Amino acid sequence: MERVFVIPLREVKKAPKSKRVQKAVKYIQGYVSKHMKSEDVKLSDAVNKLIWERGIRKLPSRIEVKASTTEDGGVLVNLVE
Repeated sequence: MERVFVIPLREVKKAPKSKRVQKAVKYIQGYVSKHMKSEDVKLSDAVNKLIWERGIRKLPSRIEVKASTTEDGGVLVNLVE
């Protein structure tokens, strides 16, 4: 099963500047976990690079991802092409 999500990262911008990227990763994993009903969520390298692209303090305001289930019941999160 595959789904496309546009995840708003406005909530994460309320966190201290030095912890924003870490909070964003946890927020994305929680968001996908909630909507795909799976606890095992892995982010691809492309998603990680997009989040870290502008540094630890300046996150993108939203991110568009494609979540797909794997054979072992987990979820892999990739960027939408």
